[in-house]
Amino acid sequence: MKTANAVLSAQPTTIFSVISALALEHEAINLGQGFPDTDGPLDIREAAARHAVQGPNQYPPMVGLPELRQAVADHDRRFYGLEADWQTDVLVTSGATEALTASLMGLLNAGDEVVLIEPVYDCYRPIVEAMGAIAKPVRLQPPNWSLPMDDLKAAFGPKTKALVLNNPMNPIGKVFTRDELEAVAGIVETFDTYVVCDEVYEHLVFAPAEHISLITLPGMDKRCLKIGSAGKSFSLTGWKVGYITACAELLEPVMKAHQFLTFTTPPNLQLAVAQGLRKEDSYFEALAEEMAQGRKILSDGLTEIGWNVLPCDGTYFLVADISPFARGQSDLEFCKNLIAEAGVALVPLSPFYGPEASAPQDFVRFCFCKNDKVLHGALERLAAVR
Repeated sequence: MKTANAVLSAQPTTIFSVISALALEHEAINLGQGFPDTDGPLDIREAAARHAVQGPNQYPPMVGLPELRQAVADHDRRFYGLEADWQTDVLVTSGATEALTASLMGLLNAGDEVVLIEPVYDCYRPIVEAMGAIAKPVRLQPPNWSLPMDDLKAAFGPKTKALVLNNPMNPIGKVFTRDELEAVAGIVETFDTYVVCDEVYEHLVFAPAEHISLITLPGMDKRCLKIGSAGKSFSLTGWKVGYITACAELLEPVMKAHQFLTFTTPPNLQLAVAQGLRKEDSYFEALAEEMAQGRKILSDGLTEIGWNVLPCDGTYFLVADISPFARGQSDLEFCKNLIAEAGVALVPLSPFYGPEASAPQDFVRFCFCKNDKVLHGALERLAAVR
């Protein structure tokens, strides 16, 4: 038999599936996979149901319904002062992962190089390499996850086509500062490259940190593809509705890739998300405050029982250092044993690194987008095995 795609066939089962299966087997509290305990706003869900009943339920436009594209453009103008033409500069996708895939498909040729910042969300590298492109990783430095600018600049070269920038950043909860972003913008301009900006956690940033979209910096509006996610902004991760904002020239090849992937997205969900994006600022502020409270419960509780918690300024996630009590275990071994011993499921950080050099083995990721009872329950179980 002839072999299948070498890149995708070589991928292991995702760490999220491995940990979730073990959590189910041991009836563990699952703080591994990143999704909220409760569904998002009732009015948005009711709108989706109403539009499904009323219809139409046939193919919507490939680029997305006008109502949602207008809402995305208005949202970007309201929160970032970004002036995007909804008719030419906005594309609706079936989730942010499809947006990432379409963006990279639209930009890359075989042999191009793509800079990735590690620890990196696990789908980036397989997408890049499946396109025949080459990943060039740059590692952030714990415990503050600082961005080594000399390393970043050294990763760029004549073959660099793009940087993928996840901000706010899964898995570590980092929010890039204005100084960091300005330095990134300078390197991008120097090497004449593009940036795929994965900003799905844009509304999950905790004061005093603030989310600055790279596309708003001088000279970046022609180079950046800004990706957002209704799943993260409205706690509706199963809906898989994403959107891309970019200048028309840059978005055109991405649209062509999109037409050969999912082609379109359910119209009732698009209309409901359009309604959600027009919510008052108070909704988005309350969402961030709710997640910040979950972060505080988990961070304070872990610190109290002896865990070393690293800084976290956004997303659903925080990272802790397990070296004081790992007893020689790798992060994966530690997580597997913790599920059996304590009944709490976490995700090791090492799968978020590439194979070029040994990945750190001292860190695990916690998900705090859970209700208070679940978080306190997990802390009680962890305290019992300390």
